Amino acid sequence: MTKQQLIESMYKNNQWGLTKKATGEVLDAVFGTIAKAIKKERRFSYPGFGTWNVRTRKARNGRNPQTGMKIRIKASKTVGFKPALQFKTKL
Repeated sequence: MTKQQLIESMYKNNQWGLTKKATGEVLDAVFGTIAKAIKKERRFSYPGFGTWNVRTRKARNGRNPQTGMKIRIKASKTVGFKPALQFKTKL
């Protein structure tokens, strides 16, 4: 599902009388808030759905696929998601 499809789905099912533009703005605000929470607290949990948390990747050796030369890949951070048990069982 794309962002536009999510907005369309939420707009069709909204009971608050929001316009499609307002629905998009609300979704942007929700996801922006979630992103800030993950950045600040390193974790965000939504009961019944799952938990997002910051994961760190160690520096490692790699290989350039075009040239075959060895390269050093820097340590980095990423966001991981662990689904809640209730969500997993519905899949």
